[in-house]
Amino acid sequence: MKSGSPTLSVDGRGLRVAVIAASWHQQVMDGLVAGARRGLAEAGVTEVELVRVPGSFELTVAAARLAPHYDALVGLGVVIRGGTPHFDYVCQAATAGLTQVGISTGVPIGFGVLTCDDEQQALDRAGLKGSAEDKGHEAATAAVATAVTLRALEARLADGPSA
Repeated sequence: MKSGSPTLSVDGRGLRVAVIAASWHQQVMDGLVAGARRGLAEAGVTEVELVRVPGSFELTVAAARLAPHYDALVGLGVVIRGGTPHFDYVCQAATAGLTQVGISTGVPIGFGVLTCDDEQQALDRAGLKGSAEDKGHEAATAAVATAVTLRALEARLADGPSA
């Protein structure tokens, strides 16, 4: 666990969650997906749909289509810097697109898109044996924690303003 990161323990029983995962860099993606599945299982989420898309750029359109049908989404991908500006465009599109889907739908999206300078950085964050971090787990747990928080907030707001 990275220094300063929160320790989240949430009860996500009864939530429906879709994990949207890119296909590039299979070893890294397999680790991210496994980490997300672990995080969801630890939170008690049993209704999980895995949707694969070609790359990180395509995460947003899948998220927009799935959001109305789920309590939370988890977006997983990896973009590794190359010698052209393509890295910047894909990272910006994935970040802005997933943010926009979350804002416009009110459905929380755990952001698990790795934006790395090289493959080793991605492997170090993929939740694989020997990895320093487990970003798939973190993204899934964040999505569930936010969904639970939003449900509680909606219930409080439905009761009227507090005194």
